[in-house]
Amino acid sequence: MDKSQLNKSNRARKYRPQRHSEDEIQYLLGAEEQILQSISGRAPLTDVLDKICLSLNCQIANIVSFVSLPDYDARDLAISARNAGLFGLFPFCSKVMTDENDEPLGALEIYCCVSRAPYADESQLIERAECLAAIAIQRHNETAQQSNCVMRDGDPLQQRLLEAPVSVN
Repeated sequence: MDKSQLNKSNRARKYRPQRHSEDEIQYLLGAEEQILQSISGRAPLTDVLDKICLSLNCQIANIVSFVSLPDYDARDLAISARNAGLFGLFPFCSKVMTDENDEPLGALEIYCCVSRAPYADESQLIERAECLAAIAIQRHNETAQQSNCVMRDGDPLQQRLLEAPVSVN
């Protein structure tokens, strides 16, 4: 075998995605379960999104991911992309998350150390992370909306509290 054939076979192996072993699958399911427990336990949104991104970064080598919320300015995204380029990172994947009414929930931004597109198995991991992030954001928004409804002026509970006697004498 000559050198050119050897280099071609090494290169093909280097960039070919690997299948997940049983241990890796169990790790992925465990990580996803912990994230879902954090969401249902109403952990702070930033903590949940950090866990999702950290898990994704561990599952796909050489990437950096983050979730931006709708109030994140488009200029901030451009600055993030420029800064990623300064550190030698390339755009890898960007997913905009919306709710059932097509209202924006945020975006999952991923940068990679190598200029390439995600492999099929990586795309599945990204979709799972996107889904988890969307669930976390929706849960956070619903909780915030419920707490705003409880404290609105004119709420019967608030009126009853204001009408309660000051002393029991």
